[in-house]
Amino acid sequence: MCGFVGYVNQKDVPATTINNMADRIKHRGPDDEAFFSDDQAVMGFRRLSIIDLAHGKQPMYNQDQTKVLTFNGEIYNYQEIRADLQKLGYEFKTDVDSEVLIHGYDAWGPKLLDRLRGMYAFAIYDKTKNEVFGARDHFGIKPMYYYDDGKTFLWASEIKAFLEHPNFKKEFNEELLPIHLSFEFIPSRDTMFKNVYKVLPGQYFIHRANGETETHRYYKFNYDHIDNSQTVEEDAKKIRGIVDESVKAHMIADVEVGSFLSSGIDSSYVLNEASKLKPIQSFSLGFKNSKYSELSWSTEFAKEIKQKNTPLYMTGDDYFDILPTIMYYMDEPLSNPSAMQLYYLSKGTRQSVKVALSGEGADEFFGGYNTYLEAIPFERYQKWVPKGIRKMLGGIAEKFPRFHGRRFLVRGAQPLSERYYRVNYVFDYHDRNKILKNPKLNRDAGAYTKHLFDDVKGLDEMTQMQYFDINTWLPYDILHKADRMSMANSLEVRTPLVDKEVAKFAATMPVKTRIHADETKVSLRTAAEAELPERVAKKEKMGFPSPIATWIKTEPYKSRIIEAFNSDVAHKFFDTEALMDILREHINGKSSMQKIFTIYTFILWYEVYFPEETTAKTIDLVHRTQV
Repeated sequence: MCGFVGYVNQKDVPATTINNMADRIKHRGPDDEAFFSDDQAVMGFRRLSIIDLAHGKQPMYNQDQTKVLTFNGEIYNYQEIRADLQKLGYEFKTDVDSEVLIHGYDAWGPKLLDRLRGMYAFAIYDKTKNEVFGARDHFGIKPMYYYDDGKTFLWASEIKAFLEHPNFKKEFNEELLPIHLSFEFIPSRDTMFKNVYKVLPGQYFIHRANGETETHRYYKFNYDHIDNSQTVEEDAKKIRGIVDESVKAHMIADVEVGSFLSSGIDSSYVLNEASKLKPIQSFSLGFKNSKYSELSWSTEFAKEIKQKNTPLYMTGDDYFDILPTIMYYMDEPLSNPSAMQLYYLSKGTRQSVKVALSGEGADEFFGGYNTYLEAIPFERYQKWVPKGIRKMLGGIAEKFPRFHGRRFLVRGAQPLSERYYRVNYVFDYHDRNKILKNPKLNRDAGAYTKHLFDDVKGLDEMTQMQYFDINTWLPYDILHKADRMSMANSLEVRTPLVDKEVAKFAATMPVKTRIHADETKVSLRTAAEAELPERVAKKEKMGFPSPIATWIKTEPYKSRIIEAFNSDVAHKFFDTEALMDILREHINGKSSMQKIFTIYTFILWYEVYFPEETTAKTIDLVHRTQV
């Protein structure tokens, strides 16, 4: 597990630039560093050694030294690909998966990507063609960005590395602020920095000698092969086999592997399967004397399967003190409250192991979110009530804010692309108009992601919701924070349930084996019942809960938020009185935690990455992250 940086055609750039860029992401690879440069390209690499510890140094070259690789991730089927390449005459000097990539690209070009199973992002510089090839894994587990303003081309594992390049022009992409306020992330290739782009999940790019950059999608999850004849019992049996095999693949390492453990089914199932292979230590996070702590559940389960569990704790001070640093490691603002817990969980885990398994992905692929259940009443309503009447009722209901059924009637008049709660996850269009200093920036969040619903418009609403989450929530929130919070602590997190083979099967499952009227993840729970205690397999989803909604109402945390809501940054982008209204509503009993937290974390992020626009009053937040 590693981090990489690079740039091309920058003869006027100081030689120390690449070192400084690599140092920015030293947390991704504290074990080693190395560099490459010629007249056209410069590449840097930081390594966290996991497989073949004595070898595998990067940048790595192909046999005739014409191609140069930097790679972050793990290829779980590298031994199979290695055997195929050996048949073609390629000789291997190491037992690392990175060598498979450089020889595989030499042999097959971009078609190599069709063979890979794993989590990865990598860049290959071709000396003979003077072009750069970059690729990212199927689901976006590992990150990759590039900066392209038409004159300067840079790439890196994290955006912060670009700050060290003299030709990087740091500009806030203000047009995307309403989109961030809607989703809490940007669900596209764009970022909050102008001219900085994500390499999308399942995508590769080629930057050519003429300065042009082209992108191609080599993979996109779809539901083209749903098999309605499948039953819950059949799917549960298949899930058991697939999860077992995936966990085995994800356990390959030359260092000790641990596992995260909450009280839920996903991490419990992963830990249980791993424990069949070898003793494995688990790590759980909680809050002392708090109803939000799940430690009693996780500790008891670990004892039942005779595995060691290490409980970790955090306080309100821990949570709020680390927020500016968290925003630095995130690169872009992300207001998921569980990120701070994940940071501390990773920090504690790293004291014992370098690699940890985690349960991300089960909810998206197997139908685990309770919000999917709301498709049932809405589909019935749309079936029995004509569209014209629904629109009329929705229009009337909008005029009566205290009417008990208002929300259902208003949403029932909307298409799913506008109604699905992830689209206006934090602030809806009207809320954004109230808080934005410049309401002209506001835009239709539904239109921004409508193309995803169009991809699956012929399918049922539950499936459309899952498809949307797999293509947005999973890569831009769940996997993003998992990578950043773990790698901030030099810990490699592996996700056996976010896997090419797991997804291949999940795409065949009909709704009836994913979700019932009152139960989520039906087949996965049935599979788990054969492996886990019933109380774990049937446990209702809790997510990663925290007391933050309560903390916001109390000192000293309330004062921190009030200060932020009246800061220079707040005045620059928002109507500060509208922000204070939201805080007052929350204190008086109307739950607005996510709205408050989204604004608060955005302000902290902006203060960290644009310190030149902050005052002495807030500059101490910036110094903590050394931007």
